[in-house]
Amino acid sequence: MHYKIAICDDEAADRALLDTLVRRWAAAAGHTVQLEAFESAEQFLFHYAEENDYDVLLLDVEMGQMDGVALAREIRKQNEAVQIVFITGFSDYIAEGYEVAALHYLMKPVREEKLFSVLDRAAQKVAKNERVLHLLTGGEMVQVPVHKIRYAEVMGNYVTLHAGEEVTVKMTLSELETQLDDRFYRVGRSLVVNLTQISRVTKTDIRLLDGTSIHLPRGAYEGVNRAIIAMN
Repeated sequence: MHYKIAICDDEAADRALLDTLVRRWAAAAGHTVQLEAFESAEQFLFHYAEENDYDVLLLDVEMGQMDGVALAREIRKQNEAVQIVFITGFSDYIAEGYEVAALHYLMKPVREEKLFSVLDRAAQKVAKNERVLHLLTGGEMVQVPVHKIRYAEVMGNYVTLHAGEEVTVKMTLSELETQLDDRFYRVGRSLVVNLTQISRVTKTDIRLLDGTSIHLPRGAYEGVNRAIIAMN
């Protein structure tokens, strides 16, 4: 497989180390990479405006005027599929990583075996994001990228998928589940939610990255949180 990966770190030595390790991972795994490095979040965003097809972003958290978390928030406004990995010397940013659906945190100094493991996971998720559902609705076949499905809810004999646009198809929720993957979790009898789209879970509702609030059935709180932890 070929992957486009960006490194954004304001320390030249850290950029060089990550460059070496990513190329070593690709060679060992039989992949090819297009690897680009940036010394600031602002420099990356300027470039990203023209080229936004990255598969993986390795972002330093502590940078200058704009830090890695603020950069990730900007990216997530347009791109839900790119895999974001934070590189940090501190562990104080876990909540922010949850907010932008970060794949993982890597602590500095970055260890080769840990980075390789995280990049393997990122590659698996990129492959999942290429999957598309073919669904019959209104007498026509529509294609729905799996990674765009935020949640799906059932009403009677129909399921509505919320994936940017709403797509309603005649099927059961169980039938839909067979076409999904481990990013999705069944909440009660009438809802399936994409765990990577969750920004917050309370006792009464699930809040998604786009601000959508979904009612959480009684007794479902612990299960949703366990599923999120298991996925990560």
